[in-house]
Amino acid sequence: MFSKFHGVIVPLITPFNEDLSIDFEACKWLVNYLAERGVNGIFPYSTTGEFVHLKQEEGLNLVKAVMDEISGRVWVLPGISSNCTEHSIEFGREVADLGVDGAIITPPFFFKIDNMKLKRHFSMVAQKVDLPLIIYNIPSATGINIPVSLYVDLANEFSNIVGAKITFDSISYMRRLIHEVKSVRKDFSILTGLDDHFLNTLIMGGDGGIMALANVAPQIHVEVYRCWKNGDLMGAVNTFEKLVRLAEIYDVASTFPTAVKTALKVVGAPVKPYVRPPLDLEPPDVERKIKLILGSVGLHKI
Repeated sequence: MFSKFHGVIVPLITPFNEDLSIDFEACKWLVNYLAERGVNGIFPYSTTGEFVHLKQEEGLNLVKAVMDEISGRVWVLPGISSNCTEHSIEFGREVADLGVDGAIITPPFFFKIDNMKLKRHFSMVAQKVDLPLIIYNIPSATGINIPVSLYVDLANEFSNIVGAKITFDSISYMRRLIHEVKSVRKDFSILTGLDDHFLNTLIMGGDGGIMALANVAPQIHVEVYRCWKNGDLMGAVNTFEKLVRLAEIYDVASTFPTAVKTALKVVGAPVKPYVRPPLDLEPPDVERKIKLILGSVGLHKI
């Protein structure tokens, strides 16, 4: 039995024009590129999509554009994260009115609140936003590592908290999360946020991944998942080797958004590499390194 959300979900970059306005034409191209290559879902207004650099109105317009273009072909799961619980609720209700399939939410990322306050934050959103919610643990960005026990409590108490995205480089954390949460909610989706943890997450009993490099090479991620689902372990391992090499892009780039946008530039996508300050374009030497990494897995031009 598949959990509600599974497979390959893409944390969508936000393409910008040179004047740093949202490039909606590039956005439309990208969501079609992803859907045509078999991804299961798209996550606009994401961390990789620089949501912290967007005004909420821009985020809503971005979600509308994705919804209009995708026309129900894949799930649309926008981010609704905010430092203020009420703002997450307000935005969650706005995107719910657009007909999205669910939403993704991180802990607040300024005040480092304790577990009791963190549970209250997620509980209030779950009570007031009529959407399936994926709770996103990314301690490198929020300064908070969501305890496995809190996921268990929330899974027990709220039927519309349906999944976890984990961007935390710990196999043991993921192992415990899968074991403990699925012991109380077998349908609870557990998804890695790290490309190079994709296959081991599936092997341990997880459901898939929400991985930034799927913006660039979704066909690799989709093939790993297809092989695994079909019982072709050798095919999954062989394809996952490419994904592991591809993840070296993160080692040479300064951020997730610039890593992805530079890679898209290298393969000739009609997506400009612009990012909003304080981020900046990757220098030519990083672009050359990314080109070599892409070439090593056979990615030259789209």
